Formats: sequence, structure tokens, C-alpha cells
Amino acid sequence: MQDQPTLSGQRVFVVEDETLVAMMIEGMLEELGATVVGNESRFDDALNFVAARHEEIDVAMLDLNLGTRHSYDIAEAIARHGIPIVFSTGYNDSAIDAAWRKCPVLNKPFQLADLEGALARALEARAA
Repeated sequence: MQDQPTLSGQRVFVVEDETLVAMMIEGMLEELGATVVGNESRFDDALNFVAARHEEIDVAMLDLNLGTRHSYDIAEAIARHGIPIVFSTGYNDSAIDAAWRKCPVLNKPFQLADLEGALARALEARAA
């Protein structure tokens, strides 16, 4: 993984509606040297965070399904600011809308190396 950018100092916005999963992700990100700038579990709260604090986000990690809603509107708000996105899902990645398939996808459950790789790919794509 030497050629991948380090996550040290990267500011990550997490949207995850399952508290234990969100806590696990936050711990993994901290282990990778990243800073969690926001951790939202509700759709409207996530949209409000992006509107108010998008300049603090280097990369976003979005749970594809937030209760009964998909997170595509949140992804759209984030993408408008040029911020790369990683989706996480417990479903097959073919369930992701074709417009968002260019984003890295983490299938739950995932390991630390999977998270690191997906975030690094998202950040590399922005830098390219």
C-alpha cells in the first residue's frame, strides 16, 4: 500500500444510521490517522451538515441505506463541492444506482484494510 496516499490528517464525514457500526467506523478511521469531522445518522442532519460545513470534509463515507431512504441526495450535495465519496452497504453493490458506481463501495462487514483502500481510491480519484 506504499503508493496509496496516507489517511493521516484526512477529514472524513461519516453518515451511518446504525450506532454500533458508526462507532466501529469512527474507531477504524482514527486508527488510520484520519479525523472524523462529522458523524450523522439521520438524512436531514447529514444534509444540514454538508450545507454548513462542507469545507471541513476531505472525503465522505455514506451508508447507502438510511432507514427507508437511499443516501443519493446526500451524495449529490457532497459531490457538488468536489468531495469524493465512498459508499458502504450490506447489500450487493449492483444495488447502487448506475450514476454512483464510479465511487468506491465497501461491503459490510469490512476490515480495516478494506476501509483504508476504499478511502485511498476515492482520494486518488479526486487528485487525478
